[in-house]
Amino acid sequence: MNETVNACVKAIREKTDFVPRVALTLGSGLGSYGSRLNVTAEIPYRDLPGFPVSTAPGHKGCFLFGKVGDTPVVCMEGRVHYYEGYTISQVVLPARVMHALGAQILFLTNACGGINPSYKAGDLVLITDHISDFVPNPLIGPNDEDEGVRFPDMTHVYDPELGRLLVETASECGFTLKSGTYVQFTGPSFETPAEIRMLAGLGGDLVGMSTVVEAIAARHMGMRVVGVSLVSNLAAGISKTPLSSEEVAAAGKAAEPLFTQLVTRSISRM
Repeated sequence: MNETVNACVKAIREKTDFVPRVALTLGSGLGSYGSRLNVTAEIPYRDLPGFPVSTAPGHKGCFLFGKVGDTPVVCMEGRVHYYEGYTISQVVLPARVMHALGAQILFLTNACGGINPSYKAGDLVLITDHISDFVPNPLIGPNDEDEGVRFPDMTHVYDPELGRLLVETASECGFTLKSGTYVQFTGPSFETPAEIRMLAGLGGDLVGMSTVVEAIAARHMGMRVVGVSLVSNLAAGISKTPLSSEEVAAAGKAAEPLFTQLVTRSISRM
């Protein structure tokens, strides 16, 4: 995978010498944030050798390089998912490339189902921990000691200091940023009511089809990680209506003003 990372970085460096501090991954329904960046370069994933291309609805599939305030940012306008048929190594390749470009912080966002009964559709939730048992670990296989140790500690995957920054920023924006534990399933089918009951018993508050494997890979490389979930719907068995991708997109559009304020103000302080 190192060869692919190096090839992607070389292709990017032929088009821009921009060095990001923060890597921002935009989740389903949240892709419009890219238009808020002061963009200096845009590179489609298809232009990078061996790089996976987004196929999920609403995921444009390109890197944007620009600034949020004075903070240099590389933004993934569209991520890749395990359910698209990519390997876990391919799913976390973008995080590895952004780290190789210079990013020190990985800011992950997603749209997900709410398990915690205190949540409602449209809530923004700070991810404080995760459960990764239902997807392959991205570190399986030979370990690259230049990236990280064989058995990395995952006690604090999500950076407490960055989490406090987001909570304070949300308060300044006039809303409460809730917190919770995120569970990644493979998808693409939504979860069953029985699965949701199981996850609630395990301590899960949120469930989705991304984020966890990227967070693991980033921590392995020594990146600071922070994550925010948009509760796009109540999970199966809790929601009174069938789950759909259209619901996810609608929730993203409704949450855009608060999400934009939170991300912009937070990143400008990073």
